Amino acid sequence: MYSTVIRPRPAPSDEALAHFQRLLTFETDCWDVHYAMNNGLHDFVLLDVRGIETAKQGYIDGAVFLPHANINEAALSEYADDTVFVVYCAGPHCNATEKAAIKLARLGRPVKKMIGGVTGWLDEGFTLKADV
Repeated sequence: MYSTVIRPRPAPSDEALAHFQRLLTFETDCWDVHYAMNNGLHDFVLLDVRGIETAKQGYIDGAVFLPHANINEAALSEYADDTVFVVYCAGPHCNATEKAAIKLARLGRPVKKMIGGVTGWLDEGFTLKADV
């Protein structure tokens, strides 16, 4: 008898390798974003895709506020077509990143989500600004 942890059985190693390598093409984490932003590696735009009320509670310094509901070609017109957008929301319990990523991808824009969102950011010990 197997525990529910390994039922169903894990994928074969070659499938697991392909899966996890591919996953990194869609996701980044809070630590990598923080490191890049604090070391002059500005090769992406960090988008806070939450609503205004939650953003007022605190946001990541350097992020651009653009609620997922407002993402459209006009809102992105100042950015080159190959600009990489990294989206974040409140945390694992929030699906605004997925909604934003879908819109960006439909517009032909490169996109990754920052896993963990604000919850993950704070869990890493990083700070928020609160002057929206």
